[in-house]
Amino acid sequence: MDKIIVLGERDNVATCLADFDAGSVVHAAGLDVALSDAIQFGHKFALTDIAAGAEICKYGEVIGVASVDIAIGQHVHVHNIESVRARGDKANGDQERGDKS
Repeated sequence: MDKIIVLGERDNVATCLADFDAGSVVHAAGLDVALSDAIQFGHKFALTDIAAGAEICKYGEVIGVASVDIAIGQHVHVHNIESVRARGDKANGDQERGDKS
């Protein structure tokens, strides 16, 4: 059994509980997924193709939105998602980031 966790029915990402090499085929959420990237312990990969702007769901909760198209099996991390949690800059605009213009 692969060391992968998927908790929510809405989850479109899975979390690795071990390191996996690119090209590994893992079983998660009833799917066999070929990993296109190496995935480190604690990191996520896409269970489905995720379009730019679509919600990223982990453990049944929305944790962000895709900043680019993400293919099934691709590493999902800060390089291709934008968090929607605790974003003071999103709530307050440029003033929060120090841009006084």
